[in-house]
Order: sequence, then C-alpha cells, then structure tokens
Amino acid sequence: MDKIVAAKVFIDVAHTSSFSVTADRLTMSRAMVTRSIAVMEEWFDARLFHRTTRKVALTNVGVECLEDLKRWVDDTEKMIDQFKPNADLKGTVCIATSMSFGHSQLMVAVSEFMSLNTKVKINVELLDSPQDLINNRIDLAIRITKSPPPYLLGKPIAKCRSILVASPHYLNKNQPINSPEDLLHHQCLGHKNLETNAWSLYKDNLKKVIDVNCRLVTNEATSLMQACIHGTGVSFLPIYLIQPSIDNGQLVQVLPDWALKDMDIFVLYPSRKHLSPIVRAIIDFLSDYFKRHEIN
Repeated sequence: MDKIVAAKVFIDVAHTSSFSVTADRLTMSRAMVTRSIAVMEEWFDARLFHRTTRKVALTNVGVECLEDLKRWVDDTEKMIDQFKPNADLKGTVCIATSMSFGHSQLMVAVSEFMSLNTKVKINVELLDSPQDLINNRIDLAIRITKSPPPYLLGKPIAKCRSILVASPHYLNKNQPINSPEDLLHHQCLGHKNLETNAWSLYKDNLKKVIDVNCRLVTNEATSLMQACIHGTGVSFLPIYLIQPSIDNGQLVQVLPDWALKDMDIFVLYPSRKHLSPIVRAIIDFLSDYFKRHEIN
C-alpha cells in the first residue's frame, strides 16, 4: 500500500476520531481505512490509536508523530508537483479569511495573483469565526492565531502586530492613560473570539495582565475600529487594519511603551486533501507576497 495514502488516512482519522467517518470523507471502504492504519502501525512498529466500540483516540506515539507526518505528506506532494509538466493554472479556489484582513490586505494580493493567472477564479468568504474547511468546501483559510488546529496544515506567511488605540475625542474627555492599570477606569472594547477580557501587556521584562471592563464586544475587528474612531473607548487592533486611521489622526496609540504579543498569520488547508497545483500556487504566492509587502 502507498504509504502517502496511508499517512493521509492516519491524519484524517486523527481529526475525525472515527474510521467510519474518515471512510465516508475519503470515499473509501472502512476496511481500507483499517488496513491503512495497520500499515502505519507496522511502519512505526507501535500502536497509534486506542480503539473502543464508540471512537478511536491517538496514543502518545500517535500524537508525537502526527505533526511530522503532516509535514512529510506536504513536502512529498510539493516535490511531486514540481516535477509535473508545467501548465497554465485554471480552476476555482475558495479562500476564507476575516473581514478585516480581506478588506485591508488579501484583496490586493488576490488581484495581483489573478493578473498573473488569467484562467483562475477565486471565491473569497469573509468569515470571522473558524470554519470546517472540508464540509464548507473551502480550499484554504487565512487566520491569525497562536497555533493552527491540529487537524489542519498551517504555513505562517506574516506576523500580526496589534496596538492599543483610541480616538483623540475619547482621550480628551477622559482621564489620562499613563499605565496599564489606568485601563481599569476606562471603557474598553473587546473581541468576542478571544473569549477573555484579560489583556496582557509587555514592557522590557515586565508583564501585566489587566482585567478590563468591556461594555462593547464584537466578533469583527473592522467594527471595533469604527467604534474606536467614534469615541466609544479603547481597544487593541491589528496595525495592518488601523494604520491609515492613525496616519490621518482618527486614532491615537495608547501606552506606546507597552506592547501586545505578536501573533502569526497562517494559511491553513485540510491535511487530508491532495493539494491541487492551483491551491499550492496560491499558498506559495501569498507567502512570497507578504515577504515582499511586509505587514507592519
């Protein structure tokens, strides 16, 4: 049996925790899924899953080898694609990203890619919450996160730096903000997807965690920016989104000596799925594009 196929089955079962579900998703028999896992366990000479009548779960060995197998499959398929005959890219790709990143960054990059590949069609889904890429037929997603989900392959393409901001009007009518503790006396604006109102701020070797009072919470960064511009309160927002508003004076940085932790911007894609040349080309293009157009 092809070990690449077996590895893909292993990765998918690690995600679904079910041989039957993986069989349905990969359009193969349950017996073939079972055989694929047996091949992997023979290869590693170790049990990779705990099996019960209700579900399966990774063993410690399975957990340890999962990420390495994802990289191995990805690198192998990339090498194979490099030796295939060159042809014009054509087809349709669906990309999911947040409204803020799509509006301020992705559309410019996509436009450049499409000008170079005139037979490519791209659908962009603006979604501010994580989605099941496979069931929603999304080829790749761009997400800002500390680490990608274990059932997806992720390639970091840029850094996301955020800062605390407020409007001049808000700052003029409220008491000064000279230290992180001063935020406790201010109206703060929170992001729902963070699931916490504890803001961590860093200065040299110091770290301060402030439990802020968020009267307004939204799941979308562009809305937070507009609320800040209209004097609703203080929030932390990605520089890639708010730099124009800082340049024109609509927003002012708060506590400039204190930093928020940077996060990675990942391209995420389903690990079970063989990447088509067009999807791989977009991933490589975005990686190169954001090296050439560094996000501040």
